[in-house]
Parts: sequence; structure tokens; C-alpha cells
Amino acid sequence: MPLGTFDRTPPPFFRQGLSALTKLVLYSALAIFLMAADNRFTLTQPVRATAATALLPVVRVLAVPVQIWDGGADYLRGLKAALDNENAMRAKLALQAEKSSRVAQLAAENTRLRALLELRPTVQVKTQTAEVLYEAPDPASRKFFLDRGASHGILPGSPVINDAGVLGQVTRVYPLSSEVTLLVDNEAAIPVLNARTEHRSAAFGIGKDGAMELRFMAGNDDVQVGDLLVTSGVDGVYPPGLQVAKVTQVDRRADSAFAHIALAPTARPDAVRHVLVLEPVGVQLPPRPETPSEQGPPTRGKKREPRR
Repeated sequence: MPLGTFDRTPPPFFRQGLSALTKLVLYSALAIFLMAADNRFTLTQPVRATAATALLPVVRVLAVPVQIWDGGADYLRGLKAALDNENAMRAKLALQAEKSSRVAQLAAENTRLRALLELRPTVQVKTQTAEVLYEAPDPASRKFFLDRGASHGILPGSPVINDAGVLGQVTRVYPLSSEVTLLVDNEAAIPVLNARTEHRSAAFGIGKDGAMELRFMAGNDDVQVGDLLVTSGVDGVYPPGLQVAKVTQVDRRADSAFAHIALAPTARPDAVRHVLVLEPVGVQLPPRPETPSEQGPPTRGKKREPRR
């Protein structure tokens, strides 16, 4: 066979088209063009939407094992947390039951002792729940309004408390609502008793930062940081033993005969929603005896008749 008849072209496997560098440049330019066109004219948006719609069932099917794994882990963690909370609540309930039994025992003992000493029985305070409607818009005072008024039996001067202690006192009563002046108001004051020393004093609101202070306390009075102040019960308004505030700072000034004692109320009024309104203690107390000035001028006695 003559040599001129041989096909000297390379087989398809060895054929080379454009060089690799040329392909890189072309494909890079095409990618840049497509990105710019998509960003400018959103050409591939229909394609992406179609692909996403078509692949959605596949994605959901593939996500099921991951969701099962995550859900199972969350369920186990939630179950463990629920069991821990249940155990904590059971322990707290047992502690409260033990305290309740001691309180009932002490109350019965107190009743027997008062009967033995022939003292007047303790006052039974009537209560009713109320909800805070809104806070007074006056920035210079600390007051809020309750959804209970005169039609519900609310009386002026009624103490208002929550589970943490005394919040304030009802100062105005309307037919369907009532105004409560908080203890932190700059015009509020409450007689208190130091639970550690049994010393009586008066706490005043200062109207800012939700704080209070003890006034007219001598510099050498036995007051310490952390002392708990409770209602004394001698004012005829608050029942005794309600928590009022704790001492946070004692500043015994050398240039003053009185000490500056800062207090933090135990009941914070900023986050309160539901409260308990107590009947004033003075409603159940016997009337106070009249003073000589209230009784009027004394009457002259009758003249004695002359002896016969």
C-alpha cells in the first residue's frame, strides 16, 4: 500500500481543541457576564425558582433524618429539664409544707398564750385581689391605679402588698378604681420595725431610683446593712410583720447628729401586675378615747344644799 494513502490525522482521543488557558479565559468571561446579567436583569431567577420548586420535596425528604435527630435531642433535653424542675418543685413543696405546719403550730400557740394572758385577739385582716391598670403619668410622683374601687369595698388608707412585701397605700378611691401611692414616692412614709433590734422608726420614700431612707436616726443607733424592716402594726393601718425594706447603706456622718440610712424596698413596683389590698387595721380596732379638748369644757358640779 502506498504511503500516500495513510490517514495521518490524529485519532479523536488525541485531538486537542482550544488550549486550557483559552478555555479558562472564555469560561471566566462567560461566568462574569452571566453574573452581571443576572444581577442586572435577573435572567436566571425563573431558572432558580423552577429548580427550587422541583428540588423542594427532595430537600424535605433529606431533612427528615436531621429533624428527627434534632427533635429527639430537644425532647430528651426537655424531658430532663422537666424532671429536674419537678424534683425541685417537690422539694420546695415539702419545705413549704413543713413551714406551713410550723406556722399553724405557732399560730395555735399564740392564740393559747393570748387567751391565757387575757389579751385582745389578733386582728383578722380582710383582703381582696386587684390588678394594676396603669401608672400615673406624673413623673414627679410614683403612683398607679387599680381596677377596684368604692363599689368593691376598697377604703382609703388600705395597704397594698404583693408576695414580696408592702407596695404602698390607697390614697384616693373612685367608684370603679383607686389610686395607690407607692412607698418610694417622695411624699410617702411608713412606720417600720427593725426585725433584729425591735427598734421602731419611720421610712420615707425619696421619689427617685425606687429607693427609700430612714430619717431622724441618731448616728450611734444600732442599724446595720442587711437589716430587715417590717411593719410595726402600731399605726392602725398596716398589720404587723409585713416586709417593707432592707438596709443597703449606713453613712454615719461626723458633721451631723443623724445618720444617712438608705433602704431598698423588698417589693419592687416596676414589674408588679397583681396585688392584694388589705383592709386597714384601724377599721377593726376600738375607737380611740377622746382628748379633753375634744370633750369640750368641763361642766361645773351641782351646788351642795345646806344642811338642815
